[in-house]
Amino acid sequence: MSKVRTRFAPSPTGYMHIGNLRTALYEYLVAKKNEDGVFILRIEDTDQQRLVEGSVDVIYDTLKQCNLLHDEGPDVGGNYGSYIQSERMKSGIYKQYAEQLIELDGAHYCFCSEQEIDEQRQIAASKAISFKYDDPCKRLSKEEINSRIQSSEKHVIRQNIPNEGTTSFDDEVYGTISFENSTLDEAILLKSDGFPTYNFANIIDDHSMEITHVVRGNEYLSSTPKYNLVYSSFGWDIPTYVHCPPVMKDEQHKLSKRNGDASFQDLVAKGYLPQAIVNYIALLGWAPETDQEIYTLDELKQAFNVKRINTSGAIFDIDKLTWMNGIYLRNMDIDTFHALVLPYIKGAVTSDFDTKEIAEILHQRTSTLTEIHDMLDFFDVYPSFENDLYINKKMKTSPEIALPSLVAAKQLLANIDNYTKEVIHEQMMELVKTMGIKNGQLLFPVRIALTGKAFTPGGAIEIAYILGKEEAIRRLDIAINNLN
Repeated sequence: MSKVRTRFAPSPTGYMHIGNLRTALYEYLVAKKNEDGVFILRIEDTDQQRLVEGSVDVIYDTLKQCNLLHDEGPDVGGNYGSYIQSERMKSGIYKQYAEQLIELDGAHYCFCSEQEIDEQRQIAASKAISFKYDDPCKRLSKEEINSRIQSSEKHVIRQNIPNEGTTSFDDEVYGTISFENSTLDEAILLKSDGFPTYNFANIIDDHSMEITHVVRGNEYLSSTPKYNLVYSSFGWDIPTYVHCPPVMKDEQHKLSKRNGDASFQDLVAKGYLPQAIVNYIALLGWAPETDQEIYTLDELKQAFNVKRINTSGAIFDIDKLTWMNGIYLRNMDIDTFHALVLPYIKGAVTSDFDTKEIAEILHQRTSTLTEIHDMLDFFDVYPSFENDLYINKKMKTSPEIALPSLVAAKQLLANIDNYTKEVIHEQMMELVKTMGIKNGQLLFPVRIALTGKAFTPGGAIEIAYILGKEEAIRRLDIAINNLN
């Protein structure tokens, strides 16, 4: 078992939560940092009540969009299948191991109702003492147990926990952790309906699939000693544990699907690129050895080190993600960027303008894809605006300064025969000199007059060119009349 084998084992209960996606990424990186490492996808659907139709496809699509390609899984096969827990259950694997664990004195049949156990738990809480259920079923003879099972009496299989001593384990992030056995409850392994609990199925599947490294959230730290007692009862090798801090909404609250916090699908719908999301969440709780922040997936494979995962939670900062997304967009070549934003341009601009030229003015000014519509709405509809929009202290402009600038610019455009960006730029700069004003005192009013907006993706020259001579002059005419 020298080959590193990791597994991403989500439950198909809806969209891909950001914390789950980060776990998948870290599992992938742990495997792929090793040349022959194997990354596995396993669907954990034993909790039938929480299943959401279509969620398995969401998992497949998310991993594909993020390029976290699994080597084994339900859709690609492998030598350790089935990779869907409900299908594995049909073979009786969980029942078989649970009953074997009873023979090894690691578990026992329990015929008590959960209500009885809850009552004892409440009594312990009221006395402020640790809860340890004194299960009378442990004292039943084999004959009594068989009799109750044959009489169809409902039962579960519950783990045995030693009353004394400690259980310790090593974690790659948190170091050595010890728990007093007296504080560990004897969890259900196999429910009365025959389905295994999440925790037990995890242990059996991880062993059966020869998983060497288990990466998961630190909320499982308190359950890990109970897992290890099961491993020890069977005499199995215990995997390497990597427990990760939570992704936080703020200082006090974790990001949560149940609270409606953003999922991967939500972020993509809001115009964020999958590769930017992956890059950003890699840094949520992990610190690289350098100041580098922009990483390709291949660079992450080389740089990732579990020893540099933090023990404290990392706050999800949408502004930082937006900045990073903008970097990814600006680093694209113009042809790739044009192909990406073309649907967004066409969604905002229905008139016959050059989409490649529009993409060029967007390229260095776009942070998310969904902001494109509002950036371009002036192309189709020339908005009305107040003349005080011409007031700008930095540009030293006002309506009084704007009027002669617009009149001169309109005349300039009307006289251009070869209507290109280069010619417009050259003649606008010459006009600035002729009028004895600053660049901004001409170009700022012209841009306002052409767009009716305080902020636009392009400047006066680019927009005048894209609009075309006739439309640019028409808009300048309207603006001049309004000023007059």
